[in-house]
Amino acid sequence: MVAPGSVGSRLGAVFPFLLVLVDLQYEGAECGVNADVEKHLELGKKLLAAGQLADALSQFHAAVDGDPDNYIAYYRRATVFLAMGKSKAALPDLTKVIELKMDFTAARLQRGHLLLKQGKLDEAEDDFKKVLKSNPSENEEKEAQSQLVKSDEMQRLRSQALDAFQSAQYTAAITFLDKILEVCVWDAELRELRAECFIKEGEPRKAISDLKAASKLKNDNTEAFYRISTLYYQLGDHELSLSEVRECLKLDQDHKRCFAHYKQVKKLNKLIESAEELIRDGRYIDATSKYESVMKTEPSVAEYTIRSKERICHCFSKDEKPVEAIRICSEVLQLEPDNVNALKDRAEAYLIEEMYDEAIQDYEAAQEHNENDQQIREGLEKAQRLLKQSQKRDYYKILGVKRNAKKQEIIKAYRKLALQWHPDNFQNEEEKKKAEKKFIDIAAAKEVLSDPEMRKKFDDGEDPLDAESQQGGGGNPFHRSWNSWQGFNPFSSGGPFRFKFHFN
Repeated sequence: MVAPGSVGSRLGAVFPFLLVLVDLQYEGAECGVNADVEKHLELGKKLLAAGQLADALSQFHAAVDGDPDNYIAYYRRATVFLAMGKSKAALPDLTKVIELKMDFTAARLQRGHLLLKQGKLDEAEDDFKKVLKSNPSENEEKEAQSQLVKSDEMQRLRSQALDAFQSAQYTAAITFLDKILEVCVWDAELRELRAECFIKEGEPRKAISDLKAASKLKNDNTEAFYRISTLYYQLGDHELSLSEVRECLKLDQDHKRCFAHYKQVKKLNKLIESAEELIRDGRYIDATSKYESVMKTEPSVAEYTIRSKERICHCFSKDEKPVEAIRICSEVLQLEPDNVNALKDRAEAYLIEEMYDEAIQDYEAAQEHNENDQQIREGLEKAQRLLKQSQKRDYYKILGVKRNAKKQEIIKAYRKLALQWHPDNFQNEEEKKKAEKKFIDIAAAKEVLSDPEMRKKFDDGEDPLDAESQQGGGGNPFHRSWNSWQGFNPFSSGGPFRFKFHFN
């Protein structure tokens, strides 16, 4: 008997008649087996029972080589192939068994099972009918009858699936094919047919899954690899497209369609890889140019246009060109409202443009789709701080410069405003007081924005000259009255030049 949990037991659960193999007694006289072959068979049987499939297979190979007419050696080797998931290798061995011993119903029944899984329904039915005519055991008769009924059902479903496909009723065809492929799991042609239906129904990824299975089930299936590659290409996955078309060319290097497609994908892939490398190096203008070339290279596939614009939007945002970034990002978001990357990049551009409400809206929309993204969370917090800050004192607005202004621009703006609003320019007391306040704000703005550390704090939403925003809550050394600025030379940049002004 076969021990519970043994390899034979597990195989029997899947292929009931394979238990014949494990318990099959050696028939030396009938098979004419010599001593060496007998030794290989017995040792292989023990190794199989122990689950050592590779070693068992070696023993059965030796037995077949030693006695090419020994049906038991072929049958046992077929069983090991099946246990290893190699049904293609098992089928010829089962056929050889039947040639050598026509009344071996277990082998014929097992071959019928494999043929049914391959979708070879007529051949499978022939095996099951011959089992019924060969004086089978009660279990074998019951199994053969059951499989004949199943095969007949598959024939009917196949006919319905083909009729539905030819009538362009692809959803109905898929329903029929789903049922068939639960039984005929190794039928490459039916998988290719279902893939066509999925393509017609606009479900390319499901089609790819079936075509990948078909490429393994059918030898040298260049057509499947070509179709998979073109589907990936249409989806915008140029890397997987390139990988699959290479598999086609490995099978046939002269395949015209695969070669033509390979050249196109390779060119596009090279452009995209080059653009991404430029982005990593911070060369955003060059990267933008590359992605414009991508759109020109493949204008007929919308996915590449959208992805290119998404990356151009990113480049403009990182290169601090907010107007261009907002325009391109908005084009992407019109087509893909939930595109998280475009939402983040447009939000950053809005921050540069000091459009804080819009930035908050984009960050919140992005967070709905990716709530664990730290960059989104930090961006949203920054936008909220800047919005709050904008309702108070904004040093950039005081000097009339952009948030991305260089230090030289800040100093230049400061000098101009300090000259304009110096209190000595005003005689009227009210105007002088107004000028004093204005001059203090201008000097404070220059102090914050010309100091990298203080400017970073301000850019992050914290006013380094505001006592409320400073931890500790103590007095702020940067808050100064007009008197504290007396004698201060607002026109010194710390460089080699000094300016002296006389006011009446």
